[in-house]
Amino acid sequence: MARPTWNSRDGAARDPAQPLDGIRVLELARILAGPWCGQLLADLGAEVIKIERPGVGDDTRHWGPPFVTAADGTNLGAAYFHSTNRGKRSFAIDIGTPAGQAIVRDLAAEADIMIENYKVGGLAKYGLDHATLALSNPRLITCSITGFGQTGPYAHRAGYDFIAQAMGGMMSMTGEPERQPQKAGIAVADLFTGMYSAVAVLAALNRRDRTGMGAHIDLALLDTQVAVMANQALNWMVSGKVPRRAGNGHANLTPYQAFPTLDGPLVIAAGNDGQFASLCRILGVDLAGDARFATNPARLANRTELAARLEALTGAWRRQDLFEALEQAGVPAGPINELDEVFADAQVVARGMAIAPDGFPGVASPIVIDGKRMVSPLPAPGIPEPISE
Repeated sequence: MARPTWNSRDGAARDPAQPLDGIRVLELARILAGPWCGQLLADLGAEVIKIERPGVGDDTRHWGPPFVTAADGTNLGAAYFHSTNRGKRSFAIDIGTPAGQAIVRDLAAEADIMIENYKVGGLAKYGLDHATLALSNPRLITCSITGFGQTGPYAHRAGYDFIAQAMGGMMSMTGEPERQPQKAGIAVADLFTGMYSAVAVLAALNRRDRTGMGAHIDLALLDTQVAVMANQALNWMVSGKVPRRAGNGHANLTPYQAFPTLDGPLVIAAGNDGQFASLCRILGVDLAGDARFATNPARLANRTELAARLEALTGAWRRQDLFEALEQAGVPAGPINELDEVFADAQVVARGMAIAPDGFPGVASPIVIDGKRMVSPLPAPGIPEPISE
């Protein structure tokens, strides 16, 4: 296979509708956080070249079944890999060899951005760390993604989403009160880190436009997980009370949870006193006039009694009937959909969230700019042939 080169070698924009057209991204990352950042940049129009290990590739190519297959039956890797590598070109290069290092250095010399998730100092032994590459390309922006960051007593540790969710506090408040703490059903620490990485990269690009200088970005899964504790972290900082697991309940609002109906649970999210009054009117009960429930602070103080009384009432309704009544009254509500129901939902269908670039299934980026959804027309790359020179 020919030595890889950039298609947009001059960096000139070719499609003004794509914000990052002409931007070149070199991805030395695997699993999820780094590739998620790379895919987001590709959806925004950047040219992304992914470097994989010869004979192994990205770990997630093997994280199946299910596997994606070509028309001729060729196994193109696990669905997991294809969920996070859309829009990229991929090359198998052994960076442990001088020839492989030379190829990567040549690509980095013309790149705008490099994304890497090696252990702290892991690329320095190959001469592919930011400090070395910046000597020949001072405009290079490198985003280094690790479990615990470039500094601190845990910097040397390998990092995984599950560990970040555990150590960062999320698991302690996820799940039912009397049950074991639970992780989220998706890799939230990885995914948030990938998104924060993209934000940081775009900020560094903007600064480079003013200064001409690149940057070294330090993103850590644990930092990200702690950061997205958001209101729960501030609840503890302000009150000194450690948040506890509350199932589907909300720390600062009630009623804001899943309620039973005759044919399945319905999420009801009364975000203010007016919505609560409307909910009570639909259910035929005057709880909004009761001092114990009239305001949100009062409802929080009496949430157990309130939930029991509301559950007894919602349990007598058919889910769709209650949903429609709440919608007409302006009370936010929605069913708990499984994935087949999600992608059959009229709103999801209308927004075009299910895509099939080149016939391969995918989920679109949620970003829409000037009416155009920002999603690469290219599928995830097939298994690359090794390149040694």
